[in-house]
This record gives sequence, C-alpha cells and structure tokens, in this order.
Amino acid sequence: MTTELTYTNKLHAGSALPEISTRLLSGESVTLGKPNNGADWQLVVVYRGRHCPLCTKYLNQIEGYKDELLATGVDLIAVSGDSKAQLESHLEQLDVSFPLAYGLTVEQMKTLGLYISDPRSAQETDHPFAEPGLFVVNSEGTIQVIDISNNPFVRPELQALVNGLGWIRNPDNNYPIRGMHK
Repeated sequence: MTTELTYTNKLHAGSALPEISTRLLSGESVTLGKPNNGADWQLVVVYRGRHCPLCTKYLNQIEGYKDELLATGVDLIAVSGDSKAQLESHLEQLDVSFPLAYGLTVEQMKTLGLYISDPRSAQETDHPFAEPGLFVVNSEGTIQVIDISNNPFVRPELQALVNGLGWIRNPDNNYPIRGMHK
C-alpha cells in the first residue's frame, strides 16, 4: 500500500497573523487578531462548529476564564466555518458572552494553516470544517502562542493556558516567543 504524502502550510510562532475577516451575528465585520475591550492581545479560538459536542464544551469552559484573560490584557473571540443559521442554533447549547464569529471559508482555514475535515455525513454538517486551532496574537499582530490540532480531542488545557499567558505578559519575566528556531 502506497501512501501519498500531503503537505500543508503552517503558521509559525513569531509570524504575523494573516488578516482574516469574518462576521459576528450582528452582521458586523471583525478581523481576527484585533483585540477589543481595552486589551492589547487577542486569543483567537477556532472551533469545528455546532456539530461538535467537544467544541461546545470547550467554548463553555472558556467563558469561565474570560475575565481572567481580560485582566491580563487578552481579549477573546471564537470562530468557525458554520453559517449564520448554524451559529444561531448553536447558541441554544452555548453559555458564552464573548464574541462568536461565523463563516470562516476553506481558503481562510488554509491561510491559517488549520487542518480541514469533510463531514462524515449530512447529519454532521453540510460543509468542510476546520479542526481546532488556537492563536494568541500580541500587540504587534504577531503570533505569540499557537496550537493546531487535527482532531477535537487534543486542545490546550485552559487553566494552564491562562496561567501561562499571565506569566508571558508579566514584564518581570521577559519571556520571549518560543519555538522560533528554524
């Protein structure tokens, strides 16, 4: 059996987050990596979509860390490739107050270096979707922390992530972007 190798372009820590715009339910256009709420960094969480119960659980867990993130200067947004209608119906299962964006295109997913999957059936969803990704973008628009997974079972543990961002943001620690060796 011969296996054909496929390569994808992955973003690297220390590189600029590509300019990706999508929409909030209000219809407002939002650019990923551009913080709000007085923060100068942004945590961008890419999730698979409404069909993924692990994503629903993770998003609801993140809500519990929203204030702690904001206290360290890190704003928060989550985005998927779901349609507006899919996001609206997903809200019934979500208890979050941070912005949720929709409509991430396959081309935008590729630009972010995400793994992309096709649905297993029409009951799952009706479009290709991004597997989980997480980008922490600093005040210069540079990727400070990156985590990309090819399945929904592997994601950063949230308390460790929040504690780590607090450590990184503390100027006394002078902590550089890690993983920069080429």
